Amino acid sequence: MEGSAIRLHDLRKSFGGTTAVAGVDLEIRDGEFFSMLGPSGSGKTTVLRMIAGFESPTAGRIELAGQDVTRRAPFERDVHTVFQDYALFPHMTVEQNVAYGLKIRKVPRAERLVRARKALAEVRLDGYGGRRPAQLSGGQRQRVALARALVGRPRVLLLDEPLGALDLKLREQMQVELKALQREVGITFVFVTHDQEEALTMSDRIAVFHQGRIEQVGTPAEIYERPATPFVASFVGTSNLLAGEAAHRVVGAPGTYSIRPEKIRVLKESADADEPEHATAAGTVAEVVYLGDATRFLVDLDAGGRLTALQQNLETSSEDVAAYRGTRVRLQWHRRHAVEVPTTG
Repeated sequence: MEGSAIRLHDLRKSFGGTTAVAGVDLEIRDGEFFSMLGPSGSGKTTVLRMIAGFESPTAGRIELAGQDVTRRAPFERDVHTVFQDYALFPHMTVEQNVAYGLKIRKVPRAERLVRARKALAEVRLDGYGGRRPAQLSGGQRQRVALARALVGRPRVLLLDEPLGALDLKLREQMQVELKALQREVGITFVFVTHDQEEALTMSDRIAVFHQGRIEQVGTPAEIYERPATPFVASFVGTSNLLAGEAAHRVVGAPGTYSIRPEKIRVLKESADADEPEHATAAGTVAEVVYLGDATRFLVDLDAGGRLTALQQNLETSSEDVAAYRGTRVRLQWHRRHAVEVPTTG
């Protein structure tokens, strides 16, 4: 991936007295699957809408492929947006929906037909061109919306929580399909979501948004394993944060530390703890949650604070879980898995 598909320079947006985006600088590379992740109201969707041209920045600059498009209309930008509600025309067939943008651009009918059918084939909807949207499942309608976006081969495809209306099983299936499709067509995808697992599953890189700013940009592994701020540590996946006196007593140094639950082993209190590369902490199991494939332990530490540990259920059953509640245990993790998290800057 060479070159920049999108550059944002000190992008800002205010609505009345409310600041939605508070100075965003970002570069998205050509051909990458990039996710903007954050809770509701964090600014991610507003940034997407400014890239699309649906909102005008209060300040800052937007570049697409090196061209300043900050004041250009949406139709003057080489981007296409896919929304959560699909926005298909109910009175048109699938093929007509896909070809509609080409018709507006006065592409000859024969070419429209060829390109629409090719786009439908790319999203595995061969033979569905004659149906109407009402005759399709939610996942199929999502594929039609993608085909309609891809048929014009935009430089950038913007996706605003496009899987939000799907049930969990179909959503997980579409995550895999969408990433495979992006690799196949080679177009830059910019994906907005509040779902951490979705972003980790699909993205080449992720920007984590919070209160109108970007807290961290990195690969899924960087975001998950080395969170740059306490917010990233707590928002992306499940994390344990140890701070203050508890951190000093458990980790052996002052600061704030993130330890992912799956990195922690739950042992009997009497287990041998004499392993220099491992840290341990004794405590009492406050709660246990049986998740089917794993069990989550919430442990109140003698040193202060609470840690959550996640163990795969290789042998444990739901009947075994309740017996852990109130028992004394020793938690153990490799020292390198206690990652110091900056609290300022």
